[in-house]
Amino acid sequence: MAQRDLILALAKVIIAAAWADNELTPAERNSMKDLLFRLPESYSSGNRRLNSQEWTMLEMYMDSPVDAVERAQLIADLQAALRTPADKTLVLESLENLVRADGIITAEEQRVVAEIQTALDAVDVGFLGQLSRLLQGPMQRRTEAMGRAANREQYFEEFVRNKVYYGVRRKLDQEHVELELSDETLRRLSSIGGLMARVAHVDGQVTDDEFTEMVHMLQSTMNVTHEQALFITEVAVSEVSHELDFLRLTRELAAEITPEEGDRLLHTLFLVAEADGFVSDEEIEEIFKIGYSLNLTHRQFIQAKLTIPAEKRAA
Repeated sequence: MAQRDLILALAKVIIAAAWADNELTPAERNSMKDLLFRLPESYSSGNRRLNSQEWTMLEMYMDSPVDAVERAQLIADLQAALRTPADKTLVLESLENLVRADGIITAEEQRVVAEIQTALDAVDVGFLGQLSRLLQGPMQRRTEAMGRAANREQYFEEFVRNKVYYGVRRKLDQEHVELELSDETLRRLSSIGGLMARVAHVDGQVTDDEFTEMVHMLQSTMNVTHEQALFITEVAVSEVSHELDFLRLTRELAAEITPEEGDRLLHTLFLVAEADGFVSDEEIEEIFKIGYSLNLTHRQFIQAKLTIPAEKRAA
């Protein structure tokens, strides 16, 4: 387990280094995944590769920039995971491989990698250093890490279950904002906002009219203020892409939504789709999939569709 802890700690620091200039391009992301996938090969052949939950944990760090405060915490966790000279060699070589991954490294990336290397060079992996870290105990380190406000891992379960809600909680903490909404309301707002954003994003972009309609519909149907609806919509639009699995967004709603609420939601989704002037075949198909995932009937879907004038929607 100690080796896997080191691999995970190293992978998080590598991702943090890649976010040095606050940008992670698709090419960089793919190169980094290749590098992270090979990390266990540095250990014995009997060591398992990272499992799906561990990969999801790393995807959470790839999802948004890692700032200096959080990076420092991740480096400290990696320092605590070092046990032997071989551990330190693996870490430093992996950082070097990261630098050479795409053949291009910015000045900021060089500075961050140098910062990490200096911090790791200072770690004593001799007997006294090992004893000190062993006495701390992995559970104590884990408790301390989870207690830090900047560590996104406290929202790991939310990242898996509802990515929009995860984004809302992170943004609230980072900006020290209080929406004065119950957690139950916040979850439902996040799910509905995410579904609206998904429909609006079917064509690859969210227009100003669609954004305005989303804010209006959240405010009017969920009985929240304009500021609250605006906050949720901003996060939903930034978090949701057409590739996001809407099953995650609908899972919680499906268990509790009433037929009447289902009717209103489908109607709301069609109004968002109509906001740019016309409801396309692709948007209709997307709303149908959402309704099916929410266990709503075909009759409910058709009734909602017919609320849009024929000239403003595909057949």
